[in-house]
Amino acid sequence: MSEFPNPGSTSQAPPAGADDLARAQRILTVISDSYATKMVGQDSLRASLLIALIAGGHILLESVPGLAKTTAASTLADTVKASFKRIQCTPDLLPSDITGSQIYDAGTGSFRTVLGPVHAHFVLLDEINRSSAKTQSAMLEAMQERQTTIGGEVHPLPRPFLVIATQNPIEQEGTYELPEAQMDRFLLKAIVEYPSPAEEFEILNRIDSGALDPDRHVAGAISLDDVHDLQDVASRVYIDPAIRNYIVQIAYVTRNPAPYIGEERARFIKYGASPRASIAFLQASRALALLNGRTHVLPEDIRSLRHLVLRHRVLLTFEADAEGVRSEDIIDQIFASVPTP
Repeated sequence: MSEFPNPGSTSQAPPAGADDLARAQRILTVISDSYATKMVGQDSLRASLLIALIAGGHILLESVPGLAKTTAASTLADTVKASFKRIQCTPDLLPSDITGSQIYDAGTGSFRTVLGPVHAHFVLLDEINRSSAKTQSAMLEAMQERQTTIGGEVHPLPRPFLVIATQNPIEQEGTYELPEAQMDRFLLKAIVEYPSPAEEFEILNRIDSGALDPDRHVAGAISLDDVHDLQDVASRVYIDPAIRNYIVQIAYVTRNPAPYIGEERARFIKYGASPRASIAFLQASRALALLNGRTHVLPEDIRSLRHLVLRHRVLLTFEADAEGVRSEDIIDQIFASVPTP
């Protein structure tokens, strides 16, 4: 059996202190309370969105229509009092429709730049797989570079900048599947589930009470500076070298699975996770630890994030799909094969 690589020692930033943690918890309490005024249930969605926001990454949501993905995104933006744009992706959507373009002004006889909807703090890309590959590339370039180029001029995107992309898994007609390299750029991929009967009953009550009216804003609010503080505190959450090594081991096994999960299961893996998966575990685990009121990461944080980080990075073969093997099943077996520190 192959030995795990030794990543060597790494320098550690000082962990966040008690005062930092207390300030972060106050901010997170306001966000959670405000989120609950508009959203019924969907606690895992709330946690996933907050992890992506705090970690400075982007998130891909997959679900059937009607599960309040837009409401969740707009509520989070309303809580932060940040700009929010929703882009409905269609096959005829052009890159300039997202990033912006130059328009000729007859009055001045010159061109002026009109920034597109991607220039917002929170951007919802609804049904991203309905847009063409060229448009997807333009959006994902903005996500990666945190800027757009219009007419040779570079326009930085605002901070924080969170892209929430959605896709419908049950309808494939007229869609353009996201390439693996583009999927990899999303920090997390979350599956949004149906509400329970009790939660759906409460949704009906809130419809009658007017609590879910689009023009009704949340009561609590935080500032953009508060979000920057959250991101700063999270970046200083302590991760022990043993946990860093655990992350590296997990990524290594996804690429060399046979000695650890057996040839029978390893044949279902087409490609393992890239180093972006390790980076995602590093960033997201710090955010999750902060959400749980800790200034240090535990191995349980890595395990909790395994599906969010790896389900779109551990790519399976057609044979796995034919036999009903899910990526989550393979991920669970990979984690079971790696000793927990």
